[in-house]
Amino acid sequence: MNDIYARVAEEVRATDKDRYLAGLFAPSAARPHLYALTAFSGEIARVRDRVSDPLPGEVRLQWWHDLLEGTARGEAGAHPVAAALLDTVERFRLPRAALTRLIEARSFDLYDDPMPTLNDLEGYAGETASALIQLSAIVLAGGRDPGTAEAAGHAGVAYAITGLLRAVGFHAARGQVYVPADVLDRYGAQRADVLAGRSTPAILAALTEMRGHARKHLARTRALMPSVPVETGPAFLAVALVEPYLARMEKLGGDPFRTVVDLPGWQKQLILWRAARQARRRARVAGKAA
Repeated sequence: MNDIYARVAEEVRATDKDRYLAGLFAPSAARPHLYALTAFSGEIARVRDRVSDPLPGEVRLQWWHDLLEGTARGEAGAHPVAAALLDTVERFRLPRAALTRLIEARSFDLYDDPMPTLNDLEGYAGETASALIQLSAIVLAGGRDPGTAEAAGHAGVAYAITGLLRAVGFHAARGQVYVPADVLDRYGAQRADVLAGRSTPAILAALTEMRGHARKHLARTRALMPSVPVETGPAFLAVALVEPYLARMEKLGGDPFRTVVDLPGWQKQLILWRAARQARRRARVAGKAA
């Protein structure tokens, strides 16, 4: 399995640099399993990119669903991510239902349907990004329920909204709009303008509101972090990049169609290092107080 996990880690390094860097701060024994979960999430998220229409995408998602249910056709061992995922699930007794719900939530990505409401978007984020954080926390807790579900819920929503805001232009170019319809309607923003890549004042106002929702969930995450067991901290570490990304968007004028919002690699590493150091410091203070 060591070779399989090494290949999975390389895949995460190539496709999800933020979570890869965050994973480097996890204990070495847990790191391969965190990358297995991240790689699985990435595989599901990229299904749309690998198919020409929804039907083959649904077939791919169904294969992953069957894999977790133990009824998949074909040899899972021939797929490194599948093999690493199943090994991780079994070692840490992870709830398979959370993984199958992630797959089901991602079926939305195969179509060009509008995201109806902010509540729907938060539910989508909860089943995807939040679930990934919670499952990672269980791994870091050695398979025990670490009591981090609420914190993971808010953290995942903050992280997912920020990621979707960074990808507005990319999604629009392929016919998708993840900004909720009720938020667009609130400002008189037109979905057609998003799809056409037109940054109207109404669209920019809707995106400003969405950044506010991301910050609301980020603030709630920060308020809950003192109750999060210190050993599960690395599961939340990538969320430290949320505020820098949001600030970068605003510095660039909030126009999602003109500039790709990213941060230099060295800056990401510095942000994550500082966040990890602060978490360790809080843990030492809490330990002394106890």
